[in-house]
Amino acid sequence: MLYESTRGKIKDLTSAEVIKIGIAPDGGLFVPKNIVELSKEQQEQLSRLDYQDLALFLLKQYLSDFNEEELYKSIINAYNREKFESDEIVPLYRLNESSCILELWHGPTCAFKDLALQLLPYLIVLAVSKTEESKEIVILTATSGDTGKAALEGFKDVDGTKIIVFYPYNGVSEIQKMQMITQEGNNVYPIGIYGNFDEAQNGVKSLFSDRELTLAMDKKGYKFSSANSINWGRLVPQIVYYFSAYSNMIKNNQIKFGEKINVVVPTGNFGNILAAFYAAKMGLPVNKLICASNENNVLAEFINTGIYNAKREFKKTISPSMDILISSNLERLLYEVTGHDSKSVVKWMDDLKTEGIYEIDAWSKREIKNLFWASYCTEDETLDTIKKVYEDYKYLVDTHTAVGIGVYWKYTAISGDINTKTVIASTASPFKFNQSVVKALMGEDRIRGRSEFELLKMLSDECKVPIPTGLKDLDKKEIKHFTVCPVSEMKKNVECILDLQI
Repeated sequence: MLYESTRGKIKDLTSAEVIKIGIAPDGGLFVPKNIVELSKEQQEQLSRLDYQDLALFLLKQYLSDFNEEELYKSIINAYNREKFESDEIVPLYRLNESSCILELWHGPTCAFKDLALQLLPYLIVLAVSKTEESKEIVILTATSGDTGKAALEGFKDVDGTKIIVFYPYNGVSEIQKMQMITQEGNNVYPIGIYGNFDEAQNGVKSLFSDRELTLAMDKKGYKFSSANSINWGRLVPQIVYYFSAYSNMIKNNQIKFGEKINVVVPTGNFGNILAAFYAAKMGLPVNKLICASNENNVLAEFINTGIYNAKREFKKTISPSMDILISSNLERLLYEVTGHDSKSVVKWMDDLKTEGIYEIDAWSKREIKNLFWASYCTEDETLDTIKKVYEDYKYLVDTHTAVGIGVYWKYTAISGDINTKTVIASTASPFKFNQSVVKALMGEDRIRGRSEFELLKMLSDECKVPIPTGLKDLDKKEIKHFTVCPVSEMKKNVECILDLQI
């Protein structure tokens, strides 16, 4: 399997090369030249595999220059009972007759990013070896909250790497911030910025393309890569859990083999739902991919109109990991639905950069509408959904998962599709966003004057649900990282960490 850039200038790279590089030198994102299509016999075989064997089968289709032994060893080290508090890795919770929740948050940082970021360090170390790279890899990443901690945890003390994470200092939850600034490891550098995620992400992209910085790093023996979902090695492991969900639904007698399902994904940067798109293209029987947005509803509007308009007020919401106006992975979808038309993609991305808005052609609009359905939830709707789900099912959900469920309810009300079995991706533990969860369940008065760490215990005691290991006693950990800077000083901080002379 070979890879090419969505911007058209970089072609025929191996998976090891694209994983090591992260973002394409022409500013695009790497995609496989061909999407793997599984036969019905292969899909039926997959339904009988456990998570590790399923991951091996699917990953070796795309990472064909990695041998089976390398991949399996990496998978076993990434997905095990010690790291994930479930033997199933991604348990499926049956909410009612028609819908179930895919719990993607049983890993060490209590967020879905663990499913990719526990594996990615192994893939990058192998990629460095396969490409005979002599330089030390510097993982440079922006986070809206969850990617940062998951990446820091995954790469801590990994030989031959350093990891620098930029996060919006006032745009993440107290727990997310504490997870990052207490991170252990001799190669980890979380840095807060006075700005939002889009500014952090744009800053990181500009550092990747900064020729002066690249030359200085080259002289010093460093090379950039990324742990964001712009890195194909971060995205491809996410395909696995959609096949896992389908297999578990068969095993649980919820569906028959070949029966179509809906997949609901709360998303901001479009990576998680893009993995579901690739799964569908590979043959996973999907009726609709339901894209759920919060009040930063740029994606929902785009899917419904074909117009991507980032020129709007940025809103800080109770689902902060989705507080994004520039959704990087959408570029990959555009490249796929246009039949790998890089000229159109380049024009749209240039329009976005210069005008803050673009509109795709009528054909591409229809292609997207055929597979996707989209809407968004307001803050009040999100809180109401948390309360209703707990009252009806005694099941706790976080704010992001609530957005997914709320949008699914809108889908069934508008479409009348109440019979198609549906998987809703649950992207974070409810304890990670406990302030909003407690407010939804117990009222505003119960959160007043209390820290998120006090609310952890309150939520656990009231709902008789244990606090996840990754969040327990977090407030008692030593703070190790204190750096916060303006967006304009991101480059300066990288230079300082790497001791560069520019």
